[in-house]
Amino acid sequence: MTNNPASPTALQAPNNDVSWLRDAFAKVQTNLMDQMDFASQSISHAGTMGSVNEEHWLSLFRSYLPNRYDVASGIAIDSLGSRSDQIDLVVFDRHFTPTLLDQKSHRYIPAEAIYAIFECKPTISKGYIEYAQNKAASVRRMHRTSVSISHAGGVYSPKQPFQILAGLLAPRADWVDGLGKSFSQCIGSEVVSRLDCGCALEHGSFDFFEGELKVVKEQAALMHFLFRLLSRLQSQGTVPAIDWAAYSRIVPA
Repeated sequence: MTNNPASPTALQAPNNDVSWLRDAFAKVQTNLMDQMDFASQSISHAGTMGSVNEEHWLSLFRSYLPNRYDVASGIAIDSLGSRSDQIDLVVFDRHFTPTLLDQKSHRYIPAEAIYAIFECKPTISKGYIEYAQNKAASVRRMHRTSVSISHAGGVYSPKQPFQILAGLLAPRADWVDGLGKSFSQCIGSEVVSRLDCGCALEHGSFDFFEGELKVVKEQAALMHFLFRLLSRLQSQGTVPAIDWAAYSRIVPA
């Protein structure tokens, strides 16, 4: 005597319970908040605490970004000799474009290799927004080369460099209403300096990826922020092919 096979209806029934996944994503956010709260309570030196929290953000990005992206702190440079200030978190291409003059955690990153930059601060506030906007503008104004690429079927034309993404990351926002009206009045809209996205763990995330300010205040805002960032990075494609001949002119013959 054989067992009756499972009914087709039972086999095809979809599992629409996403609550476990939502809870897991919320836990990632809670864990990161706990780590940063512990740092603020146990580390008295502001600079050291800032470095520790920066490492927490770097670790998170490395965990969720695909291997085609590298993440580190560093200084952006271009072939004209321009240098940025130290940037807390840089998302860049390491496959086609090596970093230069690396010394431990210190590195120079060619502007052509950069997809996005982020500042990691104690809060999202008016002052830190302006600070991050100035960093964004300074990197976006850098000279970026682009050359053609030969392939089996011919030659790809030089790619037009995309605008480098910029953002701000913090445990919380500085206003009573979190990422509300006061925040929206500070964020600005000038293209060269605008922050494209950001996250305040306690209060939510924001971005301009669809042309206007979008703020998410739900519990899993961190993962919402990461998934939307991944989507935007994906839409950028690959960085332009760097013109190493332009950099060679810096070195005396």
